[in-house]
Amino acid sequence: TWGTRPAVLGGGGVIGGSHACAAAPPLPRRTQGLERTEHEGFGGGNTAWEEEKLAKYQHSETRLLEVLEGVCAPSDFACHQLLERSEEHVEQWWRQQHPDFFQWLCVDRLALCCLPGTYGPDCQPCAGGPQQPCSGNGRCDGDGTRRGTGLCVCSPGYGGPFCAECGDGYYEASRNKSHLVCAECYRACGRCTGPEDSSCLRCKRGWVLHEHRCIDIDECGTEMAHCRANQFCVNTEGSYECRDCSTACIGCMGAGPARCKKCNKGYWRDGAKCLDVDECASAEEPVCTGAQEVCENTEGSYRCVCARGHVRRDGHCVEDKPPGTA
Repeated sequence: TWGTRPAVLGGGGVIGGSHACAAAPPLPRRTQGLERTEHEGFGGGNTAWEEEKLAKYQHSETRLLEVLEGVCAPSDFACHQLLERSEEHVEQWWRQQHPDFFQWLCVDRLALCCLPGTYGPDCQPCAGGPQQPCSGNGRCDGDGTRRGTGLCVCSPGYGGPFCAECGDGYYEASRNKSHLVCAECYRACGRCTGPEDSSCLRCKRGWVLHEHRCIDIDECGTEMAHCRANQFCVNTEGSYECRDCSTACIGCMGAGPARCKKCNKGYWRDGAKCLDVDECASAEEPVCTGAQEVCENTEGSYRCVCARGHVRRDGHCVEDKPPGTA
Protein backbone atom coordinates (compact mmCIF):
# COMPACT_ATOMS: atom_id res chain seq x y z
CA THR A 1 0.00 0.00 0.00
CA TRP A 2 0.94 3.63 -0.45
CA GLY A 3 3.54 4.79 2.06
CA THR A 4 4.92 1.44 3.22
CA ARG A 5 8.34 2.33 1.77
CA PRO A 6 10.51 5.39 2.41
CA ALA A 7 10.23 8.42 0.13
CA VAL A 8 7.37 8.21 -2.24
CA LEU A 9 5.92 11.55 -3.28
CA GLY A 10 6.10 14.49 -0.89
CA GLY A 11 8.76 15.92 1.40
CA GLY A 12 11.12 16.44 -1.52
CA GLY A 13 10.02 13.32 -3.38
CA VAL A 14 12.79 11.57 -5.24
CA ILE A 15 13.99 14.46 -7.40
CA GLY A 16 17.74 14.04 -7.74
CA GLY A 17 17.66 10.53 -6.28
CA SER A 18 19.79 9.14 -3.46
CA HIS A 19 19.32 11.25 -0.36
CA ALA A 20 15.63 11.93 -1.01
CA CYS A 21 15.00 8.15 -1.10
CA ALA A 22 15.62 8.06 2.65
CA ALA A 23 13.91 11.34 3.55
CA ALA A 24 10.20 10.60 3.32
CA PRO A 25 7.50 12.84 4.76
CA PRO A 26 5.45 11.63 7.75
CA LEU A 27 3.54 8.43 6.98
CA PRO A 28 0.03 9.96 7.47
CA ARG A 29 0.54 12.41 4.60
CA ARG A 30 1.24 9.57 2.21
CA THR A 31 -1.47 7.17 3.39
CA GLN A 32 -4.29 9.52 4.30
CA GLY A 33 -5.42 9.94 0.68
CA LEU A 34 -6.20 6.25 0.24
CA GLU A 35 -7.65 5.92 3.74
CA ARG A 36 -9.78 9.06 3.41
CA THR A 37 -11.36 7.87 0.16
CA GLU A 38 -11.65 4.19 1.10
CA HIS A 39 -15.39 4.31 1.80
CA GLU A 40 -16.38 7.27 -0.36
CA GLY A 41 -18.18 7.33 -3.70
CA PHE A 42 -19.23 9.75 -6.42
CA GLY A 43 -20.82 12.72 -4.70
CA GLY A 44 -24.39 13.63 -5.71
CA GLY A 45 -26.05 12.92 -9.07
CA ASN A 46 -26.84 9.49 -10.40
CA THR A 47 -24.18 7.28 -8.81
CA ALA A 48 -25.31 4.16 -10.68
CA TRP A 49 -25.00 5.95 -14.04
CA GLU A 50 -21.59 7.40 -13.08
CA GLU A 51 -20.26 4.00 -12.06
CA GLU A 52 -21.58 2.47 -15.27
CA LYS A 53 -19.95 5.12 -17.48
CA LEU A 54 -16.89 6.01 -15.37
CA ALA A 55 -16.14 2.66 -13.68
CA LYS A 56 -16.37 1.99 -9.97
CA TYR A 57 -15.37 4.89 -7.73
CA GLN A 58 -12.76 2.73 -6.00
CA HIS A 59 -10.73 2.51 -9.23
CA SER A 60 -11.78 5.74 -10.92
CA GLU A 61 -9.62 8.69 -11.93
CA THR A 62 -11.86 10.82 -9.73
CA ARG A 63 -10.62 8.96 -6.66
CA LEU A 64 -7.04 9.09 -7.92
CA LEU A 65 -7.19 12.89 -8.14
CA GLU A 66 -8.62 13.06 -4.63
CA VAL A 67 -5.88 10.78 -3.32
CA LEU A 68 -3.15 12.89 -4.91
CA GLU A 69 -4.50 16.15 -3.48
CA GLY A 70 -2.74 15.75 -0.14
CA VAL A 71 0.42 13.94 -1.21
CA CYS A 72 2.58 17.06 -1.67
CA ALA A 73 2.77 19.97 0.73
CA PRO A 74 1.50 23.17 -0.93
CA SER A 75 4.98 24.74 -0.95
CA ASP A 76 6.85 21.57 -2.01
CA PHE A 77 7.72 22.47 -5.59
CA ALA A 78 9.96 19.42 -6.15
CA CYS A 79 7.18 17.03 -5.15
CA HIS A 80 4.62 18.72 -7.42
CA GLN A 81 7.14 18.72 -10.28
CA LEU A 82 7.78 15.00 -9.86
CA LEU A 83 4.07 14.25 -9.70
CA GLU A 84 3.45 16.15 -12.91
CA ARG A 85 6.41 14.55 -14.68
CA SER A 86 5.33 11.06 -13.61
CA GLU A 87 1.66 11.37 -14.52
CA GLU A 88 1.68 8.41 -16.92
CA HIS A 89 3.42 6.13 -14.40
CA VAL A 90 1.01 7.16 -11.65
CA GLU A 91 -2.00 6.36 -13.83
CA GLN A 92 -0.52 2.95 -14.71
CA TRP A 93 0.02 2.27 -11.01
CA TRP A 94 -3.59 3.18 -10.29
CA ARG A 95 -4.98 0.92 -13.02
CA GLN A 96 -2.97 -2.04 -11.64
CA GLN A 97 -4.91 -2.02 -8.36
CA HIS A 98 -2.33 -0.16 -6.24
CA PRO A 99 0.84 -2.31 -6.07
CA ASP A 100 3.60 -0.98 -3.79
CA PHE A 101 3.87 2.63 -4.94
CA PHE A 102 7.48 3.19 -3.85
CA GLN A 103 8.77 0.18 -5.78
CA TRP A 104 6.52 0.93 -8.78
CA LEU A 105 7.55 4.56 -9.25
CA CYS A 106 10.86 5.19 -7.50
CA VAL A 107 12.56 1.84 -8.04
CA ASP A 108 11.12 0.22 -11.19
CA ARG A 109 9.96 3.15 -13.34
CA LEU A 110 12.18 6.13 -12.49
CA ALA A 111 15.17 4.07 -11.23
CA LEU A 112 16.02 6.71 -8.63
CA CYS A 113 15.91 4.55 -5.50
CA CYS A 114 16.50 0.95 -4.43
CA LEU A 115 14.56 -1.25 -2.05
CA PRO A 116 15.80 -1.21 1.56
CA GLY A 117 18.83 -3.42 2.03
CA THR A 118 20.15 -2.77 -1.49
CA TYR A 119 22.27 -0.03 -3.05
CA GLY A 120 23.99 1.22 -6.18
CA PRO A 121 23.08 1.49 -9.88
CA ASP A 122 21.89 -2.13 -10.03
CA CYS A 123 20.41 -2.31 -6.49
CA GLN A 124 22.90 -4.91 -5.25
CA PRO A 125 22.47 -6.42 -1.74
CA CYS A 126 24.16 -4.50 1.08
CA ALA A 127 26.97 -6.11 3.08
CA GLY A 128 25.42 -8.69 5.37
CA GLY A 129 22.44 -9.25 3.06
CA PRO A 130 19.30 -7.23 2.30
CA GLN A 131 17.22 -8.71 5.13
CA GLN A 132 19.49 -7.46 7.93
CA PRO A 133 22.27 -5.28 6.49
CA CYS A 134 25.30 -4.86 8.70
CA SER A 135 23.79 -7.33 11.20
CA GLY A 136 21.44 -4.57 12.34
CA ASN A 137 24.37 -2.85 14.08
CA GLY A 138 25.17 -0.21 11.50
CA ARG A 139 24.08 1.26 8.20
CA CYS A 140 24.82 0.23 4.65
CA ASP A 141 26.50 3.01 2.68
CA GLY A 142 23.95 3.94 0.01
CA ASP A 143 21.13 1.82 1.45
CA GLY A 144 17.96 2.40 -0.57
CA THR A 145 19.68 4.63 -3.15
CA ARG A 146 21.41 4.25 -6.50
CA ARG A 147 24.71 5.35 -4.94
CA GLY A 148 27.14 4.25 -2.24
CA THR A 149 29.59 1.40 -1.74
CA GLY A 150 27.31 -1.06 0.05
CA LEU A 151 29.91 -1.35 2.83
CA CYS A 152 28.92 -1.18 6.48
CA VAL A 153 29.33 1.92 8.62
CA CYS A 154 29.06 0.42 12.10
CA SER A 155 27.28 2.01 15.05
CA PRO A 156 29.46 2.97 18.06
CA GLY A 157 30.67 -0.15 19.85
CA TYR A 158 30.52 -2.47 16.82
CA GLY A 159 33.09 -3.46 14.22
CA GLY A 160 34.08 -5.93 11.53
CA PRO A 161 33.04 -5.95 7.86
CA PHE A 162 29.43 -6.83 8.79
CA CYS A 163 29.30 -5.06 12.22
CA ALA A 164 29.01 -8.54 13.77
CA GLU A 165 31.83 -7.98 16.29
CA CYS A 166 32.37 -5.67 19.24
CA GLY A 167 34.65 -2.72 18.60
CA ASP A 168 37.58 -1.48 20.69
CA GLY A 169 36.52 -0.54 24.19
CA TYR A 170 33.43 -2.81 24.10
CA TYR A 171 32.66 -6.42 25.08
CA GLU A 172 29.93 -8.94 24.25
CA ALA A 173 27.13 -8.45 26.76
CA SER A 174 24.92 -10.98 24.94
CA ARG A 175 24.76 -12.82 21.62
CA ASN A 176 22.43 -15.21 19.86
CA LYS A 177 22.05 -16.36 16.24
CA SER A 178 20.59 -13.08 15.06
CA HIS A 179 21.58 -10.37 17.56
CA LEU A 180 24.70 -9.09 19.26
CA VAL A 181 24.70 -6.59 22.12
CA CYS A 182 27.99 -4.83 22.89
CA ALA A 183 28.52 -2.88 26.12
CA GLU A 184 31.25 -0.42 27.05
CA CYS A 185 34.39 -1.53 28.90
CA TYR A 186 35.85 0.26 31.90
CA ARG A 187 37.16 3.59 30.57
CA ALA A 188 40.86 2.57 30.60
CA CYS A 189 40.38 -0.77 28.78
CA GLY A 190 41.00 -1.12 25.06
CA ARG A 191 39.67 -4.70 25.12
CA CYS A 192 37.92 -6.45 27.99
CA THR A 193 35.74 -9.36 29.10
CA GLY A 194 33.31 -7.32 31.21
CA PRO A 195 32.55 -3.89 32.65
CA GLU A 196 34.79 -4.13 35.74
CA ASP A 197 38.18 -2.40 35.98
CA SER A 198 39.66 -5.86 36.67
CA SER A 199 38.47 -7.36 33.36
CA CYS A 200 40.88 -5.59 30.98
CA LEU A 201 42.71 -7.56 28.29
CA ARG A 202 44.41 -4.55 26.70
CA CYS A 203 44.73 -0.92 27.76
CA LYS A 204 44.13 2.30 25.92
CA ARG A 205 47.04 4.56 25.14
CA GLY A 206 48.35 6.23 28.32
CA TRP A 207 47.67 3.19 30.51
CA VAL A 208 49.64 0.02 31.24
CA LEU A 209 48.18 -3.44 32.00
CA HIS A 210 48.92 -4.93 35.43
CA GLU A 211 47.03 -8.03 36.62
CA HIS A 212 44.05 -7.31 34.33
CA ARG A 213 43.85 -3.70 35.52
CA CYS A 214 44.96 -0.66 33.58
CA ILE A 215 47.21 1.65 35.57
CA ASP A 216 47.68 5.27 34.51
CA ILE A 217 51.13 6.10 33.17
CA ASP A 218 52.66 9.22 34.75
CA GLU A 219 54.16 10.75 31.63
CA CYS A 220 55.55 13.66 33.64
CA GLY A 221 57.43 11.42 36.10
CA THR A 222 58.70 9.03 33.43
CA GLU A 223 59.93 11.84 31.12
CA MET A 224 57.59 10.69 28.35
CA ALA A 225 56.01 14.12 28.14
CA HIS A 226 57.12 16.64 25.53
CA CYS A 227 56.43 20.21 26.67
CA ARG A 228 57.90 23.37 25.18
CA ALA A 229 60.40 25.63 26.92
CA ASN A 230 58.80 27.65 29.72
CA GLN A 231 56.05 25.07 30.21
CA PHE A 232 55.55 22.45 32.92
CA CYS A 233 53.89 19.03 32.76
CA VAL A 234 50.69 18.02 34.60
CA ASN A 235 49.72 14.35 34.60
CA THR A 236 46.09 13.45 33.76
CA GLU A 237 44.31 10.09 33.52
CA GLY A 238 45.66 8.41 30.41
CA SER A 239 47.56 11.49 29.26
CA TYR A 240 49.19 14.74 30.37
CA GLU A 241 48.92 18.52 29.86
CA CYS A 242 51.52 21.19 29.20
CA ARG A 243 50.85 24.47 31.00
CA ASP A 244 52.66 27.80 30.80
CA CYS A 245 55.06 28.86 33.53
CA SER A 246 54.50 32.07 35.46
CA THR A 247 55.69 35.23 33.70
CA ALA A 248 58.15 35.55 36.59
CA CYS A 249 60.00 32.41 35.47
CA ILE A 250 62.56 31.28 32.94
CA GLY A 251 61.75 27.58 33.11
CA CYS A 252 59.75 26.11 35.99
CA MET A 253 58.82 22.91 37.81
CA GLY A 254 55.19 23.84 38.41
CA ALA A 255 52.65 26.63 38.67
CA GLY A 256 53.32 30.01 40.27
CA PRO A 257 56.37 32.22 40.90
CA ALA A 258 57.64 29.90 43.68
CA ARG A 259 58.37 27.06 41.20
CA CYS A 260 60.77 28.95 38.91
CA LYS A 261 64.11 27.51 37.85
CA LYS A 262 65.37 31.05 37.16
CA CYS A 263 63.81 34.46 37.60
CA ASN A 264 62.84 36.38 34.50
CA LYS A 265 64.13 39.85 33.71
CA GLY A 266 62.33 42.37 35.93
CA TYR A 267 62.03 39.92 38.85
CA TRP A 268 64.26 39.07 41.81
CA ARG A 269 64.47 35.98 43.98
CA ASP A 270 63.27 36.16 47.54
CA GLY A 271 63.86 32.72 48.95
CA ALA A 272 61.98 30.32 46.65
CA LYS A 273 59.88 33.03 45.06
CA CYS A 274 60.52 35.34 42.11
CA LEU A 275 59.09 38.78 42.95
CA ASP A 276 58.52 41.77 40.73
CA VAL A 277 61.23 44.46 40.80
CA ASP A 278 59.79 47.94 41.48
CA GLU A 279 62.00 49.85 39.07
CA CYS A 280 60.38 53.13 40.06
CA ALA A 281 61.34 52.81 43.74
CA SER A 282 64.63 50.94 43.49
CA ALA A 283 66.45 53.04 40.90
CA GLU A 284 69.03 55.47 42.30
CA GLU A 285 68.39 57.89 39.43
CA PRO A 286 64.95 58.73 37.96
CA VAL A 287 64.10 56.29 35.20
CA CYS A 288 61.65 58.70 33.55
CA THR A 289 63.53 61.87 32.63
CA GLY A 290 61.07 63.75 30.42
CA ALA A 291 59.39 66.95 31.64
CA GLN A 292 56.25 66.17 33.66
CA GLU A 293 56.86 62.40 33.35
CA VAL A 294 56.43 60.00 36.26
CA CYS A 295 57.32 56.31 36.61
CA GLU A 296 54.58 53.68 36.89
CA ASN A 297 55.56 50.15 37.94
CA THR A 298 54.20 47.15 35.95
CA GLU A 299 54.59 43.41 36.36
CA GLY A 300 58.16 42.68 35.34
CA SER A 301 58.81 46.18 34.02
CA TYR A 302 57.71 49.84 34.23
CA ARG A 303 56.42 52.63 32.02
CA CYS A 304 56.71 56.39 31.87
CA VAL A 305 53.41 58.28 31.96
CA CYS A 306 52.46 61.91 32.14
CA ALA A 307 51.96 63.45 35.56
CA ARG A 308 48.44 64.19 36.74
CA GLY A 309 46.87 67.06 34.82
CA HIS A 310 49.05 66.45 31.79
CA VAL A 311 48.63 64.59 28.51
CA ARG A 312 51.09 63.39 25.91
CA ARG A 313 51.13 65.33 22.67
CA ASP A 314 53.78 64.86 19.97
CA GLY A 315 55.85 62.77 22.38
CA HIS A 316 55.86 65.37 25.18
CA CYS A 317 53.80 65.78 28.34
CA VAL A 318 51.93 69.10 28.27
CA GLU A 319 49.30 70.62 30.49
CA ASP A 320 45.86 69.23 29.71
CA LYS A 321 44.24 72.31 28.16
CA PRO A 322 42.50 72.81 24.83
CA PRO A 323 45.05 73.70 22.11
CA GLY A 324 45.48 77.48 21.58
CA THR A 325 44.46 78.57 25.10
CA ALA A 326 46.90 80.66 27.14
